[in-house]
Amino acid sequence: MARGTARLDGNPWTPYLFAAPVVLYLLLFQGYPLLRELMLSFTQTSLLTPQTSHFVGMRNYAELAARPDFWRVIGVTALYTAICVVLAIALGLGAALLLDRPFRGRGIARALVTIPWAAPPVAVATVFAWMLNAQYGIFNHWLKLLDLEIGYESWLDNPRLALPAILFTTIWQIFPFSSVVLLAALQGVSEEVREAAQIDGADKLSIFKVAVWPTIRPTVALLVLFVTIWSLRRFDLIWVMTQGGPIGATKTLVIELYTRAFVARELGEAAAVGMVGLSIALVVTVVYFWATQRAERAEGRS
Repeated sequence: MARGTARLDGNPWTPYLFAAPVVLYLLLFQGYPLLRELMLSFTQTSLLTPQTSHFVGMRNYAELAARPDFWRVIGVTALYTAICVVLAIALGLGAALLLDRPFRGRGIARALVTIPWAAPPVAVATVFAWMLNAQYGIFNHWLKLLDLEIGYESWLDNPRLALPAILFTTIWQIFPFSSVVLLAALQGVSEEVREAAQIDGADKLSIFKVAVWPTIRPTVALLVLFVTIWSLRRFDLIWVMTQGGPIGATKTLVIELYTRAFVARELGEAAAVGMVGLSIALVVTVVYFWATQRAERAEGRS
């Protein structure tokens, strides 16, 4: 057994052997579908006759770029993603800092904070759509009790309020994930550094900057990447609550993709929309790794 293990450890092909199943899985279930989507985006293909395709080159992309409503979709997607990232991580950090402090019932509080994240998105969307209903929704009921009734019929039917309602629901569900991840990162903060800063007379904000932030910064950066990609691809919650309406106020790229594929039945155009979304996600990933490597080099020089 020892001799066989030694041969395995000394074999230069061992890392490739262990990586091969993962690579094959990615090529089969992600690489090939993405390649097919890329090829489909250069064709005019109908959902009714998917076996019949006509090559049109870059026409689908050119038509997307020429449509003002598509640029509005890009804007809604960017706004939705940016607010989700900022508020989900900010609230998650605040909750993590609170849960990191000792108090009675801390274990129960840590368990309860994960409930929104554990709930199915479709169920969350359905419940919040009911709560935001104009006739029997609890939100309008609270506004009436506080004499703050604005007079709109429904949150989700108002172009000015639909996106904030979607954002509120989304952040309520996803910020617990950030809080749990950041809480785990806070466990790695050195107590000696905190105590030394306290002895030197540093206030809480200075202690956070000196002792806490350098430790959790890589985790925050990784969360920014994850939440950004998840927000770019979020479909179920938005579709159940508004289906991209009213008048496109909550239509993101994935909603546009679904609409073009299964409502307009234009698979080629839908594939082009999907490739635009993939390109944005790739740009975000490249920027993340570039910023990470730059920060590491800066820390090495210091």
